[in-house]
Amino acid sequence: MQKYIIITLLALLTLTSCGEYQRAQKSTDANYKLDFAKRAFEKKRYVQAATILQDVITVFKGTEKAEESLYLLALSNYENKDYTTAGAYFKTYYTRYPRGKYTELARFYSGYGLYLDSPDPRLDQTQTYEAINQLQLYLEYYPQSERAKEAQNIMFELQEKLAYKELLAVRLYFNLGTYMGNNYLSCMITAQNALKNYPYSKYREEFMFYTIRAKYELAIVSVEEKLQGRYREVVDEYYNYMNEYPEGKYVKQVQKFYDYASKRITDTY
Repeated sequence: MQKYIIITLLALLTLTSCGEYQRAQKSTDANYKLDFAKRAFEKKRYVQAATILQDVITVFKGTEKAEESLYLLALSNYENKDYTTAGAYFKTYYTRYPRGKYTELARFYSGYGLYLDSPDPRLDQTQTYEAINQLQLYLEYYPQSERAKEAQNIMFELQEKLAYKELLAVRLYFNLGTYMGNNYLSCMITAQNALKNYPYSKYREEFMFYTIRAKYELAIVSVEEKLQGRYREVVDEYYNYMNEYPEGKYVKQVQKFYDYASKRITDTY
């Protein structure tokens, strides 16, 4: 009996909520709509809040309530995990109100939402780059903020994701070898660019390893006139690797590349 009463009460509450939402949609009173949106947001009915707020932001344009309405619209979409839409509204907010009440939060959530929505490393990373850009802007505007450290840590995490994407490309190029062209060259170039772009990445050692490994393979398949130069490049990369990782994960393999190349250098500088 008690269970039946609870279910009945919940059903009545749902019907009441739906009825009030429909009245808010049909209402021409912008203040009533805003009040409803605030209450809906507090009750975590973010879709309802966002839908109603979209109706009133233009009505309140030029008034004191315009700023609050726009920020709440952005936040409603954010809480509903629609980070793309939320980011657009946050950006509109801090552009329109550069010194507004919620500008710092809008700038932070603009980047943080993109971070939460950042795709798998195997996919296009346009959103990840934009997240880094938004968080960098946040740090430039609010370097002393209590959220500054969190923003920095998120940026490092996103940069590691980009570095990993480059590592996946490096591995792929190497595995393709000479299939439909010389992929060892692409492997080497991609690894070297990653070392420049992400010098503090946890994948640094692997990028260095693939650099020398690709150069070794390039020497193996090289034409005669380029052979000596490529042997010397292998030797140079050996010293680069050993200087940074004398007890590294790939020392034995790197030593093998060095031994092969150094024994075959016949000309002098």
